[in-house]
Amino acid sequence: MIPAEPSLFTRLAVRISLVLGLGAALLVSAAWYYARTAADDAYDRLLLGAAIQMADSLTVESGSLIVNLPVSAFELLGLASRDRIFYRVIDPSGATLTGYADLQTEVDLAAIHDVPVLESAHYRGEPVRIAVVARALSDPAVSGWAHVIVGQTTEARSALAGELTLRATVLLGIMSILALAGAMVAIRYSLQPVKHLGATLRRRDPQDLTPVTVVVPRELRPFVTSINYFMSRLDERVKLLQRFIADAAHQIRTPLTALTAQLDLLSQAKLDRSSRQHLDRVQQRAGELARLTNQLLSHAMVIHRADSVQLQPHHLADVARRAFRAAVPITVDPDIIVSFEAPDDEPVVLADAVSLREAIVNIIDNALRHGVVSRLEVRVRSDGTLAHVEVEDDGPGIPPSEWERVTQRFETSKSHDGSAGLGFAIASEVAAAHGGALTFREKSEDGGKRTQGFTVTLTLPIAREKAG
Repeated sequence: MIPAEPSLFTRLAVRISLVLGLGAALLVSAAWYYARTAADDAYDRLLLGAAIQMADSLTVESGSLIVNLPVSAFELLGLASRDRIFYRVIDPSGATLTGYADLQTEVDLAAIHDVPVLESAHYRGEPVRIAVVARALSDPAVSGWAHVIVGQTTEARSALAGELTLRATVLLGIMSILALAGAMVAIRYSLQPVKHLGATLRRRDPQDLTPVTVVVPRELRPFVTSINYFMSRLDERVKLLQRFIADAAHQIRTPLTALTAQLDLLSQAKLDRSSRQHLDRVQQRAGELARLTNQLLSHAMVIHRADSVQLQPHHLADVARRAFRAAVPITVDPDIIVSFEAPDDEPVVLADAVSLREAIVNIIDNALRHGVVSRLEVRVRSDGTLAHVEVEDDGPGIPPSEWERVTQRFETSKSHDGSAGLGFAIASEVAAAHGGALTFREKSEDGGKRTQGFTVTLTLPIAREKAG
């Protein structure tokens, strides 16, 4: 049994989904990085602008450094309503003029002159962003570099970065879904040639071993080439098998026929009692060998035709009548009453006439050899949807416990009578190949008038087509 494997569509869909998912994850990470950078850049500009305004507000009056903090600087920082502001103004001597004296920076203030400095730090247990700006003082009373340190918590910039990342993620998610849906449609459309090729192979007749001629993409051409190569080899094997069966039938039956003829000639000679007994046994064994050979060849022919012959509509009564004539010998015991019955509206079945006739011949032959005492009846009837060929004899029949077993090859309830056990097996296989069944009905009383014999029934579905 071939293990179940995911379809090609499923495999492609899963792999494309993984690629899109990985790509989306990378893009979300990139979006978060750029959102964080953009938020930092925007709020750093506000922070730096406020620090510069504070530095510009430093003036020297009466020999003292005066700080007039501009309201606009705090309004600028107030745009981030979630954040808190910390500031510190340091004079040239390093003393704190105003603000938070414990607001520190890791930057060397002596090295900061013309270029402002921005850094990230922690103040009072919270992450802050710090801007440091220097202001040169050239008054005779106060000269040197004064510094302004302004710190701002990072809640607003984190919220802005999260919002930008969320918007980018939503947009990216929508685009990914659309891309995945488009990819699924494209995959489904691209796999149509595979589906078309499968449908073409399913529609082909089992007996059609000609090369597959279907337009496929370049990637499927090796597959189609392999199929055609396999079919050509299979066609060669089938033809070899056909020749073998024909040669075997000829080569085996010819010497058996000659052997039987020689035995018949020998039986006409005057022989003593012991020689006559030996001759009778040889004739009996030769007859059994001939029947076994014929049944083996018949079984091989039935198996071959089941896979190589297309079923055609046939009148079941015509096929059964030919089988009846072939199976009942001219030299049948005149004390045996043999009859054949068929309805006026003969049922039509889809069948291989040769195999079906062989099946009916085997059923009738089995009844003649192992069942008939004084009566053999062959009937063809139908019940609307099913057609039946019934072979009834007045013999002892087969016990119901043996019915399933006798339809198997080389299984028989008459082994002591030289039966090979192939007759019912052939009939059962032919019935199954035609969508029918082989059944048995045991002996019973018919309303107290007469005894019904053992009946073997071959049942086939009636065809809607008319026989030609």
